[in-house]
Amino acid sequence: MEVFTSADKRTDYCGTLTAADIGREVTVDGWCQRQRDLGSLIFIDLRDRTGIVQLAFDENTDKDLFDLAFGIRAEYVLSAKGVVRSRGETAINRNLPTGEIEIYVKSMKLLSVAQTPPFAIVENSDVKAELRLKHRYLDLRRPDLQRNIIARSEIVKIARNYFAGQGFIDIETPCLIKPTPEGARDYLVPSRVHKGKFYALPQSPQLYKQLLMYSGFDRYIQIARCFRDEDLRADRQPEFTQIDLEMSFADEEDIMAVNEGFLKTLFNDFLHKPLDVPFKRMTYKEAMDRFGSDKPDTRFGMELCDISDLVKNSGFSVFSGAVADGGSVRCINVPGGASMTRKEIDSLTEFVKTYGAKGLAWYKNTPDAPTSSFAKFLTEEEITSILNKAGVAQGDLLLVIAAKNTVVFDSLGALRCEVAKRLGMIDRSRFNFLWITEFPLLEYNEEDGRFYAKHHPFTMPMEEDLPLLETDPGAVRARAYDCVLNGTELGGGSIRIHTTEMQKKMFQALSISDEDAEEKFGFLLEAFKYGVPPHGGLAFGLDRVVTLLL
Repeated sequence: MEVFTSADKRTDYCGTLTAADIGREVTVDGWCQRQRDLGSLIFIDLRDRTGIVQLAFDENTDKDLFDLAFGIRAEYVLSAKGVVRSRGETAINRNLPTGEIEIYVKSMKLLSVAQTPPFAIVENSDVKAELRLKHRYLDLRRPDLQRNIIARSEIVKIARNYFAGQGFIDIETPCLIKPTPEGARDYLVPSRVHKGKFYALPQSPQLYKQLLMYSGFDRYIQIARCFRDEDLRADRQPEFTQIDLEMSFADEEDIMAVNEGFLKTLFNDFLHKPLDVPFKRMTYKEAMDRFGSDKPDTRFGMELCDISDLVKNSGFSVFSGAVADGGSVRCINVPGGASMTRKEIDSLTEFVKTYGAKGLAWYKNTPDAPTSSFAKFLTEEEITSILNKAGVAQGDLLLVIAAKNTVVFDSLGALRCEVAKRLGMIDRSRFNFLWITEFPLLEYNEEDGRFYAKHHPFTMPMEEDLPLLETDPGAVRARAYDCVLNGTELGGGSIRIHTTEMQKKMFQALSISDEDAEEKFGFLLEAFKYGVPPHGGLAFGLDRVVTLLL
């Protein structure tokens, strides 16, 4: 191995060389992807984060250099100097961006040797995740993962540039903060200076960005690191990054417009695709009634159909009992779904059970002889009215769930997406954006016997619902909004409370006493005394954005 010196400085990245560079002397650095010994010829594929270029050695190569090339193995680290030349028409590799050229090496240094790695450094590896994560530094050498990380960096750059152009100021907020209630579980950090006391890591910069609005920074942006001590899910991790923003003297229209502009810029600059704005909008109630979800995937149909009024007096107690208990009976119609086997339908039954449903009723409208799990319990007229309302044609499959509304929505909302996925009904090339608005302000927890904030306790109620805050808190709608893309929540936000009186009413609705409010949020209430502008904001989950764009 040799020492790396200033004379060996790289002139080009491997993947950037083209036929236009033929005749140039270049120096490239990287890892050996593979070495091919053809006797009098040796080829080395050299890899860096931009791609692969072929290094060539032949009978005219200096013997010591040829011998060095002969001994190179996978993942050895090399620095090579040589002249770019054409491979020749018969030797072109059409599958490689640099496939027209190679570097005829004049000198090369072996900078580091490597053992045989535990798995091949190749794209789309099928190696078990446990092994890949144990050697994550090797896993991240794979070109597909490197492209993803680089893409994330590009998206962050586009975000910073866009919001700077819109007058936003990039401000970092503290990471060691005071624990606050009403959210997820905090990660706690013991204080060395204040014995027995703890800092919390921020679940979001929420209170700090609101205080920045009070401070006169009317447009704030931050690529913010956040921490939540929650169980892992496919789209949730204990630490994550937000594109976090806040605006003063702004309402929902202003915030939505700015963020639609960001996403339009992002799609244009990153994907080179046009994006139509403004996005469609849908209230929370409409989304739940039509799709059973507050983040609906609108790339396909199979919308929910409420048949409660048709079966509430039926002789089938599963249906009529659900309605009598305050729940509902709803269904989805699967076009062409009658071709599904009983085994496939049984697997869907097991699927909905994970969402709290006790079972799944079904009706296969086959041309010859329809079959059903529930038809024998209903009259001909009831069956006909259900099929007509749900728009069931020959060859369709009707799937029905009867339960309390939360279970019906959760189950059918997930079921329509699962069925669409299994039957290949989703157009993966489409990007369907949607704003969901008018969320419930509060959620009632039966175990605790109290309301909790659905978004957070600083969200402004809709003005027309203010009288309900004391009489019917569960019916109050929030000035909150989520940006949804293809069934995934990209980000969410709200208009914030900016008066002492309104904030105290909110705390009362949440059963937070004046004493508790003063202890936990006294600094916020104190700040309200000195002039707070109307304000609101939004935060995108950065890695969700990256995932969906890729």
